[in-house]
Amino acid sequence: MPFLVDTKALISPSPGLMIWTILTFGIVFLVLRAKAFGPIAAMLEARRTAVADNLAAAEAARDEAQSLLVEYKQQLAAARSEASEIVDRARRTGEEERRRMQAELQAEREKGVEAAKAAIAAETRQSLDRIKSEIATLTLQATESVLRAKLDEAESKRLIDEALSGVDFSKLTGV
Repeated sequence: MPFLVDTKALISPSPGLMIWTILTFGIVFLVLRAKAFGPIAAMLEARRTAVADNLAAAEAARDEAQSLLVEYKQQLAAARSEASEIVDRARRTGEEERRRMQAELQAEREKGVEAAKAAIAAETRQSLDRIKSEIATLTLQATESVLRAKLDEAESKRLIDEALSGVDFSKLTGV
């Protein structure tokens, strides 16, 4: 086999191999330090700054959201209070309107009753006046027929008054 590696030589350390390994490691380290570690550190710092900025922005957004939530809750409470006030005011207005309408209806009813009472009283007076007149006429006719003579006006008046004084009109009025 043309490509054989002595594994024993790889496992056993030799001073020359160690020197070359350390020297190679040092050179690679210096090259990496000069070319790679600086940009990697800058990239890590930029990433750290970006994360810090994002955290600050998230905190500010959370604070703003919290303040907006508090403001929203206050507005909601104010709106509920205002709605409750409007409903209470509408109830009071409705109750006042109902009372006013009942009072108007009662007043109209009382006016109607008073008007009916006045009409009944006027009709009663007219009826009593007609009855008195009829009684007077009948009394006069009865007296004339009994006496067979016409009476003068003073005598007629006296006889009518006597006849009417004997009639109790309070029974006719229902008083």
